[in-house]
Amino acid sequence: MTKILMLHGVNHNMFGKRDPKQYGTITLEEINNNIEQLAEELNVEVETFQTNHEGEMVEKIHEAFLSKVDGVVLNAGAWTHYSYAIRDALAILTVPVIEIHMSNIHSREAFRHKSVFAEIATGQISGFGEESYLLGIRAAVAASSNK
Repeated sequence: MTKILMLHGVNHNMFGKRDPKQYGTITLEEINNNIEQLAEELNVEVETFQTNHEGEMVEKIHEAFLSKVDGVVLNAGAWTHYSYAIRDALAILTVPVIEIHMSNIHSREAFRHKSVFAEIATGQISGFGEESYLLGIRAAVAASSNK
């Protein structure tokens, strides 16, 4: 069975409470429930993981490499713009990496326009709210079947 790892980054545990203009009112639990429903529909396994600690994110990516997941979907939040540690961990992977964002990072503050992951990601999805997650899962499944 295809195994996808969904990584939620810093502050995502506060979805539903923080900046509803950018992120809506959906909670992380609701996002994960929607991902679980899609996984059942696609007949794939999706593990979700959220942390506010950069080192834990790096360790989870290392674990993904060692356990041979078929693809990774990542919404790293603010880490997207500066975490070379997470970028270096992602570069170890030999599977598709799909970078996602709920908001359109290219239409926000200038510092959000740059992603340190873009050069190594298979693709990037942004600006579709919670749907970005589902599009990311679909993209990871499709890309992993084409490798």
